[in-house]
Amino acid sequence: MRRLVGKRLPRFTREQSQLVIGSLDFLGVNYYTSNFAANAHFHNGPNNSYTTDNQVNLTTERNGLAIGEAVLIRVLSHFTNSFYDVQEGVPLYVYPQGLRDVLVYTKNKYGNPTIYITENGFGETNITKVEGGVKDLQRARFYQAHLRAVKEAIGNGVNVKGFFPWTFMDDWEWNSGFTERFGLVFVDFKNGLKRYPKSSALWFKKFLQS
Repeated sequence: MRRLVGKRLPRFTREQSQLVIGSLDFLGVNYYTSNFAANAHFHNGPNNSYTTDNQVNLTTERNGLAIGEAVLIRVLSHFTNSFYDVQEGVPLYVYPQGLRDVLVYTKNKYGNPTIYITENGFGETNITKVEGGVKDLQRARFYQAHLRAVKEAIGNGVNVKGFFPWTFMDDWEWNSGFTERFGLVFVDFKNGLKRYPKSSALWFKKFLQS
């Protein structure tokens, strides 16, 4: 890591390192999708950043097959030093197994810390009417599959204590404003912020009651 990151990696004193070790109350995991990773070598240079430090090429396909079901939305395609680089029409691939795998890996690698899933979900664009906005069956299936993955991780001994959907209701999202909808509840921004439970909210209600 020191060889790859160089001067961008701060150095800690022995005392500071001792303060950090074991100091977390819980680990928050934000999970949306996964990628295939292949070894790559990036030469050290002026354009190196945390996007190249991992020394991998990421792809959503292998041997012509996508990693999961595609959800055609407006997504964060990759990170830049300044902000998110957002592209229109780039699919998010649904891969719940990746959530289970990263949870089990964290347990085995880092001594089974307390974990909360602090974000999980996806957004939709070009939806302005209530009638279409509340019919989000794909989101309901998304959460059902990912909660099943969390249950499998718990069955493998992972200390998961909570799960937060992204988000409870449609909100202001980064530089997308109100154009991107992530919520379980549809908010009608043109009519007094009236709120309507989506199919995913009704599924969650039934799931929690059972």
